[in-house]
Amino acid sequence: MCGITGWIDWEQNLTEKSHILSAMIETLAARGPDAQGAYITPHAALGHRRLSVIDPVGGAQPMIRFRGEQKFVITYNGELYNTPEIRQELEARGHTFSTHCDTEVLLVAFIEWGPACVERFNGIYAFGIWDEANQSLFLARDRIGVKPLFYAERGSSFIFGSELKTLLANPLVKPEIDAEGVAEVFMIGPARTPGHGVFRDVKELKPGYCMTYNRQGKSVRQYWSLETKPHVDDFDTTVETVRELLKDTTRRQLVSDVPICTLLSGGLDSSALTALAATAYKQSGLGSLHTYAVDYVDNDLYFKANSFQPNPDAPWVTRVSGYFETYHHNVLLDTPELAGSLKSAAIVRDLPGMADIDTSLYLFCREIKKGATVALSGECADEVFGGYPWFHREDMINAKTFPWSPHPEIRVPWLTPEIQDKIKPTEYVAQRYSDALAEVPRLPGEGMRSARMREIFYLSLTRFMPTLLDRKDRMSMAFGLEVRVPFCDHRIVDYVWNVPWGMKNYQNREKGLLRYALEGILPDDVRWRKKSPYPKTHNPSYTKAVVDEALAILNDPTSPLKPLLDINKLKEIAQTDLSASNIPWFGQLMGGPQLFAYLIQADHWMRAYNVQVV
Repeated sequence: MCGITGWIDWEQNLTEKSHILSAMIETLAARGPDAQGAYITPHAALGHRRLSVIDPVGGAQPMIRFRGEQKFVITYNGELYNTPEIRQELEARGHTFSTHCDTEVLLVAFIEWGPACVERFNGIYAFGIWDEANQSLFLARDRIGVKPLFYAERGSSFIFGSELKTLLANPLVKPEIDAEGVAEVFMIGPARTPGHGVFRDVKELKPGYCMTYNRQGKSVRQYWSLETKPHVDDFDTTVETVRELLKDTTRRQLVSDVPICTLLSGGLDSSALTALAATAYKQSGLGSLHTYAVDYVDNDLYFKANSFQPNPDAPWVTRVSGYFETYHHNVLLDTPELAGSLKSAAIVRDLPGMADIDTSLYLFCREIKKGATVALSGECADEVFGGYPWFHREDMINAKTFPWSPHPEIRVPWLTPEIQDKIKPTEYVAQRYSDALAEVPRLPGEGMRSARMREIFYLSLTRFMPTLLDRKDRMSMAFGLEVRVPFCDHRIVDYVWNVPWGMKNYQNREKGLLRYALEGILPDDVRWRKKSPYPKTHNPSYTKAVVDEALAILNDPTSPLKPLLDINKLKEIAQTDLSASNIPWFGQLMGGPQLFAYLIQADHWMRAYNVQVV
């Protein structure tokens, strides 16, 4: 996995701006610790930082290929999982290859098929290809949005990059947020509206989209979307199809020239991938698969069961690791470091994020990187198969807003009256929700209940899931760790999208379909274990640490939060018993302490980036 950037300008001579391109590339150093490269001509500059996974010798970028006299240059971040099939087809058409890497295959695919090449890819990617002869840039992002890509237009300049900080390294892009940006941070955040770059006039190329930019301007095209159609397979056929798809995508995603592992929480999703990967390892004679789990100092002392997290993960991690004879590593995190990493995680993410949910993954990835370069993770099975509470709780299903945050109005009093007037917070969230519902591809004649569940799935796949994918990408790439997410294979997403809710929720069990598909792959006790969320700390010392630091910020007259938030209101909340609270700050996933952790991140982000509200 890597970091990419580029700059097109029809009026300036970019060869005189190489120092700016270098600064943009440098922001991506953590994403690509193994090598860097640049390509620069008067009107086009491309940059790259590389994490070597396939063909470490041959995959240097930006990579150049010719077709006759026509030059094509690529900067690419990602992995193609169907590289062998595409390469074979291109060789049949007369192409030859000088490397074994997917970068060259992707570039030659573009040379052969043009923009239509993306419809053939199975993988996670964001890339830019410069056609020197036609003075044209082509950008594309994978269907699900696993890999990030942002861009900004400034006069005659077009600037793109893997991260927001990359764009901000160009002096043409200012760290300014307008009313929409404030609303994204304090009403939508830590989620983000698809396509929205938060900073003023900064955009995200949305998942499943590609773009051509040339002297005539830009043309954006959606090449993939969820297609709604009747599901014709019976339950047994559906189970078998899911099982085979999951086996195939896991097998494809184990291809690597560097050490690989799985993230193991003991839950259904990570256990399934561990089972499939461990079995493949043994069949290939590769020995024991390495697995990694995270936990917290003294969590066993403070854990209290609830409906969302009925039991701790640690015993289940031991169960799965022992059953599949993996070489297991436990990573133990302590409260001071967890709270102390909030600021670092905000910089890594370029925005305030999911508080300790981010920092724990940040620290976890740091430790994994010491032994592996590639990891498989179980993200997105809950969105695809229906695992979250909002698929099952009537109050959340019937919410007239995003179901994971059913009470957005509770945030409004935290804002100053001036900011409330500026951003119209309630109206902003309502509009974003309405926009999302308007996108849902409907099935004619579908009953009201089925139609609502389709909406819940669409919201989860396109609004909630990107937040977790963004988190996973940033926290892992901060240490040059590539995390692959097999449940995001678009073939699985496409197929399961049309499976009726009754099948997905078979026998009234969350992810019932997936559980049946894993019969014979997982031990039954693991297969039927009730869903448990990503592990988090239950230590009250964490609450105290973040509240104390947040109060210091709220008492600081120089804090950039002061003009935006009702400081006195937040101080009042800080005096309540947060251990018993369930402030709906990103739904039921984040309670009172996470609000104050978020404020710490927001304050640091605004200071570090010199964010100006305009």
